[in-house]
Amino acid sequence: MEFENEMALKKESNEKLMAIKQEQINRERMTRNIFLAGMLIAVVLVVITFIRFIEKKKLNKRLNETLRNLQAAQNQLILTEKMASLGELTAGIAHEIQNPLNFVNNFSEVNMELIAELKEELEAGNLEDIKAIADDIAINEEKILQHGKRADSIVKGMLQHSRISNGQKELTDINSLCDEYLRLSYHGLRAKDKSFNADFQTDFDPTLPKISIIPQDIGRVLLNLINNAFYTVNERSKKGETGYVPTVSITTQLTAYSQLLIAVKDNGNGIPEEIKNKIFQPFFTTKPTGEGTGLGLSLSYDIVKAHGGELKAESDIGEGTRFFITLP
Repeated sequence: MEFENEMALKKESNEKLMAIKQEQINRERMTRNIFLAGMLIAVVLVVITFIRFIEKKKLNKRLNETLRNLQAAQNQLILTEKMASLGELTAGIAHEIQNPLNFVNNFSEVNMELIAELKEELEAGNLEDIKAIADDIAINEEKILQHGKRADSIVKGMLQHSRISNGQKELTDINSLCDEYLRLSYHGLRAKDKSFNADFQTDFDPTLPKISIIPQDIGRVLLNLINNAFYTVNERSKKGETGYVPTVSITTQLTAYSQLLIAVKDNGNGIPEEIKNKIFQPFFTTKPTGEGTGLGLSLSYDIVKAHGGELKAESDIGEGTRFFITLP
């Protein structure tokens, strides 16, 4: 009986031992499976991360290529707009240069005559006449120098407008810049359309200090706004309204916040309400095909914004339009 009990206990002990070993094996198997599953998940995550990295790298490459293409396209558009505005300037520049050159030629001819007289007086020994003639020659030479410098400044302005901007700001007399482009734009339009005539007015604040801007860029903005102003008053004048006098004006002043404010105003037809929010969009134009690129106002807006400023428009149908440039 004791033997049977002993065998039963031994059997029970063996079964418990086997159960413990089996449980240990199961636990080790589970641990191994969990480890393998973790390794598999880690490998999958690494593979997914690598694939996403490669895809992101390819996407970034495509984005960079797209950005480069867009930049190249933008540069080409800017060049197109610049050449278009330069073409409009050509006639005005020719007119502006012709005036001082006429003075130079006229005073040179007068001086040639005075020199001939001077030689005669030298032979006669008339010292008082010689002195008077010499004084006249000196006065004429001053006028020749003055008008020569005027022609030189016009040519320099043209070259400045045509060259590619280096992005460097310069201290600039904004009143002179506004006056220069107003006159060039007016004479350019007059050269294209002999029947066109308009009043242009200026009201510049003489106390304005020179401001730091990229002059050829702000000059391009002014040219676009002034050209548009003359265009719209010219279009309205063609309607033959009784008593209508086409007028474009440009003013400068300092605001209460010490900002520079330039206003270009016209008494043209005005901008219809339904398109006011579109005028600064690229390629939007109300001009007939071939008369506008649709880029002038868009580029002008970007240029002013790049200077830390603001370009706004106000308009009333039948009364005209006002563009305001605010610069810090």
